[in-house]
Amino acid sequence: MEVQDANRIVAIVGRPNVGKSALFNRIVGRRISIVHEQVGVTRDRVSAEAEHNGHHFELIDTGGLGHFDNQVADDAITASTEAQAEIAIADAGLILFVVDITVGLVPLDEEVARLLHHSGRPVLLLANKADNPQREDQIIDFEGLGFPAFPVSAIQNRGIEPLLASITQQLPEIKNQSVENPLRVAIVGRPNAGKSSYINRLLRSDRVIVSDVPGTTRDSIEIPFAIGSGPSARHYQLIDTAGVQKDTRSRGAVDWFSNLRTEKSIERADVVVLMIDAEVGPTSRDKKIAAKIIEAERGCLLLVNKWDLSEEADQEITQTRYLPALRETLPFLNFAPVLFVSAKSGYNMKRTIEAIDYVAAQTHTEITTGVLNRVIQKAVENLPPPMTKGRRLKIYYATQSGSNPIYFRIFVNNPDLKRANWIAYLKNRLRDAFGLEGAPIFLKLVPRSRDK
Repeated sequence: MEVQDANRIVAIVGRPNVGKSALFNRIVGRRISIVHEQVGVTRDRVSAEAEHNGHHFELIDTGGLGHFDNQVADDAITASTEAQAEIAIADAGLILFVVDITVGLVPLDEEVARLLHHSGRPVLLLANKADNPQREDQIIDFEGLGFPAFPVSAIQNRGIEPLLASITQQLPEIKNQSVENPLRVAIVGRPNAGKSSYINRLLRSDRVIVSDVPGTTRDSIEIPFAIGSGPSARHYQLIDTAGVQKDTRSRGAVDWFSNLRTEKSIERADVVVLMIDAEVGPTSRDKKIAAKIIEAERGCLLLVNKWDLSEEADQEITQTRYLPALRETLPFLNFAPVLFVSAKSGYNMKRTIEAIDYVAAQTHTEITTGVLNRVIQKAVENLPPPMTKGRRLKIYYATQSGSNPIYFRIFVNNPDLKRANWIAYLKNRLRDAFGLEGAPIFLKLVPRSRDK
């Protein structure tokens, strides 16, 4: 696994609620970090590729440094958030230190400044919320912190161009660097299914916050990594999503946005990994996520996590016995391969990347028209379509019209004569012939006039 070049990592740090996430979204150009007035909304490091005038760099948004309001020093989430920010500082080649120009200098800003001076990293101080020229004069309050200062407004897009120019001056060696096209893998599941633990085990680092508290990950965390090096390296972008909450209306706007972000992450992914808690088993929330995966037409892998704990709780449980119940609960995903893993012990972890690669390859399968039609003809001979009001669906020919997702156009006498159970049979015959495990397939029946 390759280590990200620190010279191209830019970390955004600062005390809570100074506008770090809004600045992150402004620089990246799309809404990735959740922006909300509630203190401590960003609890993990959120990263994304950013670009300015041909200069590419990875931008990292961190949770707020320091304790605020009713947070206490031994709070597990707060302590883990601070550790995440400190790791980001250690990884970064450049740090953007964000303060609130409307509030002025506060003691916590001074504490963060001391931490940054101690890091030895180059730092740019950003006095955010300078929404008008009059406020820019207040930047003098921060000159004593000892960093080059920029008045900016993430919301109003003020001062962003000079800031980007300064960032690229700090990172001259990355000009015209090519951007990889990684395989995007979304890790989804209900809260506390073990998604973050799985990623940490996979990457062998504390990349995201891991806690027994359900709902710890509220942002969708994007994590680039590679296996191998040079031209043969395989590049990935892991997306660790917030667990889908049971009733978002009762949990507030932040969790509603997180659930929406999860749905968008599924849509943007090449492969979706749905993680099931082996102890709990598939739930109604897992079924809702499965429906979202189908709706987004994405390749899918099912990971049953915490398998070691499930075996300890029930000595008679076996994977062979567990699988039918899983398939019965998630019939939408009966095409998805299933892998039993333990992020805690490492059981089967090496096989997960192989399985992800396999699903990705299946979604890009291309089938020649001649072979496709021979398989369909054989399926029709073995089980003709049922009669409907004295008429039978007749198939003339078929072609593959797309991959990832896989679409087949089937020209027939009358699409209204199709029956769902026979279409399901035909899909199964196509899978028997071509594999397509983990890849959703879609049949579009198109009317064609009978040849004269």
